[in-house]
Amino acid sequence: MEEDDGIVREPLHHRHIDFRGCARSDGLFEVSAHLVDSKPHDFTPPGDTRTVPANAPIHDLGLTLVFDENMVVHAVRTFIRAYPYRPCPGGGDTLQAIVGLTIGAGWNSEIRKRLPACDTCTHLKELLGPIASAAYQTMTMRRMHLLDARNAEGKPLKIDSCHAYGASRSMVERLWPEHHRPKD
Repeated sequence: MEEDDGIVREPLHHRHIDFRGCARSDGLFEVSAHLVDSKPHDFTPPGDTRTVPANAPIHDLGLTLVFDENMVVHAVRTFIRAYPYRPCPGGGDTLQAIVGLTIGAGWNSEIRKRLPACDTCTHLKELLGPIASAAYQTMTMRRMHLLDARNAEGKPLKIDSCHAYGASRSMVERLWPEHHRPKD
């Protein structure tokens, strides 16, 4: 495969990740992540004798978080349909440890504390960072009132939370001119 820069690239691996969020009829919300890994050639996982045919899934796994409007996790569901090693299917069991956790500040550090690497599927665990972001995007319209949440000093919490809301950016200048800090 050749790109516009004239460099020829040989495909070696393909990872597809899909996130979807929705409102449920029971008043809760859920966000799901689905990851599929494949290779364009036959692949024998290291230490195994089984060969995964070209373009067949090496990994086909995912998880769903069920949460409320306050972003508290009520349930976790996982699936592992394709995997490279025989013990892999048990790698999602430990994710039940995040039930009750709030998606927000401290999420990633709490995930590291609650999910030991040796007991958790690496790929399911890796999805927990971006699935939290997808959960926030799922709730954007329902949580617009939080745009004006402020700290004890009265500064909007949204300021400096991302590039667009950087204190020196036009978004802050327009929404909260008293907190705008022009770049030096």
